[in-house]
Amino acid sequence: MGKYHDDAEKLLTYVGGKENIAAVTHCATRMRFVLNDQSKADEKAIDEIPSVKGMFTNAGQFQVIIGNDVSTFYNDFTDVSGIEGVSKEQSKSIAKNNQNIVQRAIGTLAEIFTPLLPAIIVGGLMLGLRNFLEGVPLGFLDGQTITQASTFWNGVNGFLWLPCEAIFHFLPVGITWSITRKMGTTQILGIVLGITLVSPQLLNAYSVSSTSAADILQNYTWDFGFFTIDKIGYQAQVIPAMLAGFLLVYLERFFRKWIPEAVSMIFVPLFSLLPTILAAHMILGPIGWQIGSGISWVVNAGLTSPLNWLFGFVFGGLYAPLVITGLHHTTLAIDTQLVADYGTTNLWPMIMLSNIAQGTAVFAIWFLHRGNKKEEQVSLPATISAYMGVTEPAMFGINLKYVYPFVAAMIGSAFGGMLITATNTRALGIGVGGLPGFLSFKIENYPMVFLSMALTIVLTFVFTLILRKVKFLNKLEPDLALVEGESDPATGPAPQVSDTAATAAAPVTAAGTTETLYAPADGQMIAITEVSDPVFSQKMMGDGFAVQPINGLIYAPVAGKISSIFETKHAIGILTPGGAEVLVHMGLDTVELKGAPFEITVAEGDTVTPETQIAVMDLDAVTAAGKKTDILTVITNAEKVDQLSLAKTGTVKAKDQIGSATLN
Repeated sequence: MGKYHDDAEKLLTYVGGKENIAAVTHCATRMRFVLNDQSKADEKAIDEIPSVKGMFTNAGQFQVIIGNDVSTFYNDFTDVSGIEGVSKEQSKSIAKNNQNIVQRAIGTLAEIFTPLLPAIIVGGLMLGLRNFLEGVPLGFLDGQTITQASTFWNGVNGFLWLPCEAIFHFLPVGITWSITRKMGTTQILGIVLGITLVSPQLLNAYSVSSTSAADILQNYTWDFGFFTIDKIGYQAQVIPAMLAGFLLVYLERFFRKWIPEAVSMIFVPLFSLLPTILAAHMILGPIGWQIGSGISWVVNAGLTSPLNWLFGFVFGGLYAPLVITGLHHTTLAIDTQLVADYGTTNLWPMIMLSNIAQGTAVFAIWFLHRGNKKEEQVSLPATISAYMGVTEPAMFGINLKYVYPFVAAMIGSAFGGMLITATNTRALGIGVGGLPGFLSFKIENYPMVFLSMALTIVLTFVFTLILRKVKFLNKLEPDLALVEGESDPATGPAPQVSDTAATAAAPVTAAGTTETLYAPADGQMIAITEVSDPVFSQKMMGDGFAVQPINGLIYAPVAGKISSIFETKHAIGILTPGGAEVLVHMGLDTVELKGAPFEITVAEGDTVTPETQIAVMDLDAVTAAGKKTDILTVITNAEKVDQLSLAKTGTVKAKDQIGSATLN
């Protein structure tokens, strides 16, 4: 009988039995199911299985977090179920059957824009800084702006336009590249196509409205004798770039199927790229421009009409449910188009407030349940994450679990959205969707931005306390039973368990050892809560830290013995003398790369120290595959850890001592 035989049998039963499983696979930390009917999965019962550390649903897959022993669990599961696993890509393909056409379209849109988000966000922040430098007269400078009073800051302001222009004016290049990357066609053709939409020889899109038709005819046309094409650029335009990008993809796929391989390198790019460029400037560009402008006009009209307060209330309240469905990804394109057409957006401010509301709701849960150490491991990091603009840990880890804090956050963000919309407080662009979001507004808007934030925070916190008493919104606490030592603001302290009873209930453990932690690579050290994978950032796998490496040399972060090396080479387990089970996970979602970018330089059973190089990771190959290169160090047997402290952050060198873990 396998180590996880009993737990595997329970999981098989609780997911609805063998007949409810369309496909199953696993990665480094979790079982990935495609279920025929997800409603048959008993999530509450699954959560009680000892080896299960959490679960969530993503892209049609029901994922159950096991930990770094998932491969052993998977083997036991296949034994008890009799189900043969499939590859991760096959699982994804099958999972699409659980999605309707709208969900698939939204998923595609998300995968196109997600790689562009870091640039768009930082661009919004830089635009906000430039607005402050050049547009705000200051009294202590005799009414001058900073750029007028300082040569240095005038230079900084001018220099910052370089990346801002690259990000927003040349956004079509990023979009067409991302489409070819997502669809698996030739990425350099996508880049070339994007450049042809924003080439300097074209009339800049921002200058079209101020240029006469006669001037365009004389100076900005290609004359082919019997017809002409306007030389119009599509700077910052989203839909023209998307239409052109998809046409390029489908033409390349078509010609690759019919053109002989011996000459495909020449003729596939030629027959794909040139017709697409021609169609982009003759048909797709003008049509896409009108569609994009029409959408942004409708949204802007609604948000500037006499009923804009109602629009803001509804959108502010419903944005969080949109995140659950994935429909929120559509707002990225609309926000970008609003900035292109009007120079500002009145949609993104409501998104910012919704994120703040989700963070506040989790903070309220921490306040209500303070003393619950297990929950604090999720709630406090999730609060910080949401306040910095990443709400998934807060929403899926706490708020949706309890329901009433999620509803309270919707109410808080609805009123906040109503206020910020009714006052026509607009952002210069998409920024950090949390507390730092104020940086994306003009400084004269700061008072209303802060007031909207304060209203959202106060209402969310108060409604979390109120709605806790509403039975149908609080299924987990039907009798408002509080955990030991918890204090409810309305009823006072909960009854305390006597010292004798507490001693009898929980065994006393002696003070344990302390394991020293070391940096596994050269790079930038970040908190584990900042990692983009929610399984790690929510500490479902355990506590730890991450390093964003600058080279591929990876060393042991602790002294111990190699306990496991994953078949796909992307993760290594180390057992320390004190009993800590340490997972070194190289890159995010790199199980899909099947070991190609990794070279393991140790073997199972080897004794290692922080001086021991354990692996080499090809950073370029990982990045080219669209994966992040973060190296995670996680202590997966969290029950063994009394305290983990990190004494060093920021830039680190491999083998640097960066903290310690106290074990029981």
